[in-house]
Amino acid sequence: MEPQRRSAKTLAAPPIATHAFEVRVRYPECDPMGVAHHAAYPVWLEMGRTEMLRAAGDTYRAFEEAGIFLAVVRLELRYRRPARYDDLLTIVTELRVSGPVKIEHTYRVERAGEVLAEGATTLACLDRDGRARPLPPELRIA
Repeated sequence: MEPQRRSAKTLAAPPIATHAFEVRVRYPECDPMGVAHHAAYPVWLEMGRTEMLRAAGDTYRAFEEAGIFLAVVRLELRYRRPARYDDLLTIVTELRVSGPVKIEHTYRVERAGEVLAEGATTLACLDRDGRARPLPPELRIA
């Protein structure tokens, strides 16, 4: 089965929303040579989505308490340059698609303007039983 691809049209269009925040590479995220482990990057992307939502006045906690869950159903990452212990990184999160039941984001992990990694996720909106449900109005953007 061929993986889903974002269309050139989706990527060419300006993002619906953009948010950036900084995170410092912590010691436990690194290998013995001080290079950030590849497993740290999905965590930083999650932090980017969380902070973007918080900046818009909402929280994952409030959605989950209301029985609305956003599950990652697709994750793509391309590593370009290593991040190292104590680097100050900027995580740039762009909301690209907000459909009836899914949200798509793209990301850049940067250090002083240099792109270290690029990524993309698709999140599905689920109910407490794990079934697809419509996005709540505050997440649905026409």
